[in-house]
Amino acid sequence: MAAMDLLPVVSEPAACCTPAAAPTISADDATQLARTLKAMADPTRLRLLSLIAAHEGGEACVCDLIEPVGLSQPTVSHHLKQLTEAGLVTREKRGVWAYFTIVPGAVDAVTQHLGAHLTVHAEG
Repeated sequence: MAAMDLLPVVSEPAACCTPAAAPTISADDATQLARTLKAMADPTRLRLLSLIAAHEGGEACVCDLIEPVGLSQPTVSHHLKQLTEAGLVTREKRGVWAYFTIVPGAVDAVTQHLGAHLTVHAEG
């Protein structure tokens, strides 16, 4: 029988992974960011955001958004509700119509969160 080479006994296990080099996103922030991104992850909603931003004064009536997206008023209102709940637009009721405005800094906050937590950090 051939002699066996024995492995050395180690008292401390070797680390298999390197520690995080930068702060990571918290569970609460990740949940909120995912909700916002989910609201934005629809082509119609992105178009609605663009249309609202392009309107004079950055405000648009739901009645002005129906024709450009080619959807019914209830469907457009549903999409706008999703954007409102995500904190991307505000809604103001005037008579029978609702007017929507993009929340200042809301889209920038999303990109800043992504940039802060999803940027690869080089070893220093």
